[in-house]
Amino acid sequence: MRLSGAVLAALALLVAVPPSGAASLGEAAPKPRPFGAECRTGVAGSAVIAYCHNPYPETDRVRLHVECDQWWDIDVDSAPVKAGPAQTVRLAGRCWKEVRSAWVSHQK
Repeated sequence: MRLSGAVLAALALLVAVPPSGAASLGEAAPKPRPFGAECRTGVAGSAVIAYCHNPYPETDRVRLHVECDQWWDIDVDSAPVKAGPAQTVRLAGRCWKEVRSAWVSHQK
């Protein structure tokens, strides 16, 4: 079976040109955009306060998680709070007695 010159040229073009959106071998993959508010957490006795500042253009949903030291003390997970661009939010939680650990989670 013989192929015409036009068909061969079309096949060569399909093989040589990558599909749209695909990176060629010489191009680097795009770098991920920075994301996530910067949070500072402080513990005073049984109370926990966190301040989160978001310097990026995308909104970050932050939550405060508090793990209490006593087995009978209920751990706390705050509701998500939207930290918009250039915005600082305050999160608070507490235990009845001592705090074992506290941290902030982030969600796009």
